[in-house]
Amino acid sequence: MKTVLIATEKPFTPAAVDGIREVFDKAGYSLILLEKYSSAKEWQEAAADVDAMIIRSDKANADIIGSAKNLKIIVRAGAGYDNIDLEACNQKGVVAMNTPGQNSNAVAELAFGMMLYHIRNRFDGSSGSELRGKKLGIHAYGNVGSFVGTIAKGFGMDVYAFDPFVDRKEIEDNGIRPVDSEKELYSLCDFVSLHIPVNEKTKKSIGYELLSQMPGNGVLVNTARKEVIDEEALLKVMEERSGFAYLSDIAPDCREEIESRYPGRYVFTAKKMGAQTAEANINAGIAAASQIVNFLEKGDRTFQVN
Repeated sequence: MKTVLIATEKPFTPAAVDGIREVFDKAGYSLILLEKYSSAKEWQEAAADVDAMIIRSDKANADIIGSAKNLKIIVRAGAGYDNIDLEACNQKGVVAMNTPGQNSNAVAELAFGMMLYHIRNRFDGSSGSELRGKKLGIHAYGNVGSFVGTIAKGFGMDVYAFDPFVDRKEIEDNGIRPVDSEKELYSLCDFVSLHIPVNEKTKKSIGYELLSQMPGNGVLVNTARKEVIDEEALLKVMEERSGFAYLSDIAPDCREEIESRYPGRYVFTAKKMGAQTAEANINAGIAAASQIVNFLEKGDRTFQVN
């Protein structure tokens, strides 16, 4: 019998676990549930004999991968996968996957929740402004970006997108205006919603050259990763432009400085919570379980990332 470990410091909802268990019961697999573990050693011990693992934002480093001697596949229930040591997986012959698209609507709705909270002055009773008629730029028009575009049109925003990997016609067919460069996007738009992945090319790629192009009251919304932001440049722009704001569900390392120096010009959630909805939890968990079964039974590598 094949065995799957769910290792989650932030547990799946009970409904998600029930759905995952149903997938594995049907396949004849055994499921081990490790929630709110207290140490890497506890995770390593639980993983020792498993064939597959499902994680969320948990850090599957080389020690974790190496401790699972029978491991064949690890799936991150979510879009990003920078928390999996892909080199360690390659060395051990382990397939790594993510579940793209399953959390997309939840992330997109969060972006608008933060935007509304900001422009309505944190709901403090004072007069704010509206999203309607404002220009929104979508930086990376993938799964999340497309949901952001749909919602933005519902708000009556003028929507632009930059993504060199997506055909312009696809963007236009969705009623979004494609632009030719990052610089053009940032210079045009009142709001920019950021959805690029983190990798060696994108780390600190959102820097002064781009941020300084935004209007004086520009708002950068980051539901991607904090590592893509050049925080020194971010602080410089916030110092130079009295209306510039930064909204994110991944608080920057310079959080304390922003909070102390620029009140009312930031929104930071308590933790990364783009995927923190019941629906996203269930969708991503069941997708991860199905991908494991499809790989182990049929060799399906559709969502492999290494």
